[in-house]
Amino acid sequence: MRRILHNDPHYHPYKIQIVQALNTRDYGAQVRFYQEMLDLIGEDEDLVNNIWVSDEAHFHVSGFVNKQNFHYWSQANPRALHEKPLHSQKVTVWCVMSASVIIGPYLFENEAGNAVTVNADRYVEMLQNFFTPQFAHFPVNENTLFQCRMEQQATQQECQ
Repeated sequence: MRRILHNDPHYHPYKIQIVQALNTRDYGAQVRFYQEMLDLIGEDEDLVNNIWVSDEAHFHVSGFVNKQNFHYWSQANPRALHEKPLHSQKVTVWCVMSASVIIGPYLFENEAGNAVTVNADRYVEMLQNFFTPQFAHFPVNENTLFQCRMEQQATQQECQ
C-alpha cells in the first residue's frame, strides 16, 4: 500500500506535529538561559548531577489519537486541524528526574482512585507528601537546582 501510494499518485506521509507556540521574545530568553547553564556547568562539572527537573503528562482516556502513530497520505500537506473536546477526561502523571534518578510516577487521584484536576493545593500536597520524603534520601547542597513545572494557579513560592 505504501509503495502504491508513493509511486502512482505521488502521495507522501505527513506526520501530525503539535508544538508550543513561542513569542519572538522567547527566543532570546532561551539563548540566555542555555548560555547561563553552559557557564554554570563550565564552573562546576558536577552541577549536572545536582539538577532536578519535574514535569507532568496528561493521558486522555477519550480515545484521543496518538499523533506518533497517525499519518495522512496526500500529494500536498493537508495541514488539517483536529478538534478534540475542550475538557476530555484524562489522568495526570507527574515525575521528577536527575542525571541518575527518577522519582515517580505520581498519579493525581482522589481517595476513590479517580483522576482529579491538578490545582495549586493538590500540587503542594503532592510535593509535601510524595516528593519531599523521597527527595530527602538524596544529597542536596547549595548547588542543587530544582526546576518545578507548575500549574497555572501554583506560585513560584509554593514550588520552592
